[in-house]
Amino acid sequence: MSDTPAYLLAGQPAELERLQLQSRVWEPAGRALLRQITPRPGLHALELGCGVMGWLRILSEWVGADGRVTGSDLDDAMLAHARALIAAESLANVSLVKDDLFASGLPPAAFDLVHARFQIAPLGRAVEQLGVYAGLVKPGGWIVVEDPDIGSWHVNPDAPAVTQLIALIDHGFRAGGGDFSAGRRLPEWMRAAGLDPLVEATVVALPPGHPYLRLPLQFATSLRSRLLPLAGESTLDDLLARAEQELARPGTWGTTFTLIQARARVPG
Repeated sequence: MSDTPAYLLAGQPAELERLQLQSRVWEPAGRALLRQITPRPGLHALELGCGVMGWLRILSEWVGADGRVTGSDLDDAMLAHARALIAAESLANVSLVKDDLFASGLPPAAFDLVHARFQIAPLGRAVEQLGVYAGLVKPGGWIVVEDPDIGSWHVNPDAPAVTQLIALIDHGFRAGGGDFSAGRRLPEWMRAAGLDPLVEATVVALPPGHPYLRLPLQFATSLRSRLLPLAGESTLDDLLARAEQELARPGTWGTTFTLIQARARVPG
C-alpha cells in the first residue's frame, strides 16, 4: 500500500467544476507549448493526474490519429468525469487507467511525453515526483511540468478580502504539505534531476464576469476543512462574504496566478 497523502482538494463537487474550468482556461498555454515540440507518427503521451480533463483533449490533437494518450488518476470520481469527456468529444485515441503515482503500475520508459499539471503544488514531494516522471519517459522523450506561482494573482480594483483569502489559501496549502508557488522552483528541481529545462510563464487576464475570477471562493470551499483551523469559522465566513461582494462589483477584473511551464528531454 502506498503512503500517498490525500490530495488537498479531492472529493468536492465544487472541485470537479473548478478542474474543468481550469483546464479550459489553460488550454491555450498548453497548445502553445506543444507547438514547440514536433510530433511524429505513433507517439504515446501520458497525462498524469488527469483529473476531469487536464491535457487529454489537446494531447489527443497533438499525437493525432496514429498516436495514443493515456490519462491516469487515483480518484474514481475524476476518472468518471474524464471518461464522460472522452465519450462526449469522441477522443478515440485516449484511454484511462486508475494509478497511484507513488506505487505506479504504469510501464517504465514507455511514453514519448509525460505531462503533469498542478501535481507538485498540492502534494509537495517534488524530488520524488520528478523521479517518477522521468522513469516513465523513453530516452529522448519529454517531461512537461506545470505548476503555479501565486505572485500575479490579483483582483482590480483593490479587493482586500479577496487578497486576504488568497493569502489564507496559500497558508492552507503549506499547512497541508504543499506549496502554491511550487512553479518557481521547477527549473531548480529539474536541474537537480539531471534535466536541462526550458521555461515558459503565462498570466491570463480575466475580464469582468469571467468565472475564473471566483477561483479564490472555489478554493476556499474545497479547502474549508483545512482553512478552519487557521482562521476560525466566523472569520472565514465573513471573509468569504466580503470577497463575494468585492467580486460582484461592476467592472471588477483580475489576473490569474502565473502558470510556470518547464519542459525537458530525458537523456538518451
